[in-house]
Amino acid sequence: MAKRIGLLGGTFDPVHIGHLRSALEVAEAYKLDELRLIPSAQPPHRETPMVSAEQRLAMVQLAVAKVPVLTVDDRELKRNKPSWTIDTLLSLRAELATDDQLLLLLGWDAFCGLPSWHQWQSLLTHCHIVVLQRPDADTEAPQVLKDLVAAKSVANVNALQGASGQIAFVWQTPLAISATQIRQRLAAGQSAQFLVPDAVLDYIDTHRLYRAVT
Repeated sequence: MAKRIGLLGGTFDPVHIGHLRSALEVAEAYKLDELRLIPSAQPPHRETPMVSAEQRLAMVQLAVAKVPVLTVDDRELKRNKPSWTIDTLLSLRAELATDDQLLLLLGWDAFCGLPSWHQWQSLLTHCHIVVLQRPDADTEAPQVLKDLVAAKSVANVNALQGASGQIAFVWQTPLAISATQIRQRLAAGQSAQFLVPDAVLDYIDTHRLYRAVT
């Protein structure tokens, strides 16, 4: 029987409750076999992470250790080069059954920026795209994406057919948490309790991550 595997990439600098709740809600609502969190090594579209790849990986592993449906995939960290999503999809496809569904989860802002991604028009050849939409989103998608949505979108995740090629939207009310906010709080000597899992907070404290340089 074909598997349904979700993919959520990011710098996870650090991983926080917002990432985890979004991932878990999608995994449970649509009965995914697993949802892989994929830390990026050198994200082409974002600033260089503040802590090492090994430390970010360790935090994600701690965050999902007790949640069986959430797993960690470190293939992008092993590349030691820019983390192109198309390369990750090709690598995954080489390992999976041809009829397994790959669901690439993207926030609305990331989806709107898709035309700037490397070989972005090839992504749907290898996966479905699930857009995590939120009520307060105000970024307008470029026309090329509006046309793509008109041609490829389905009613919901459960309507996705085949291993790849379609787009579905999931409405979420995200937690008002950002990694930037957490880093700023820690640099100011403030607590990040309840913003990240306790195991992640312990790791941050033990290794004195994100502290202001004195």
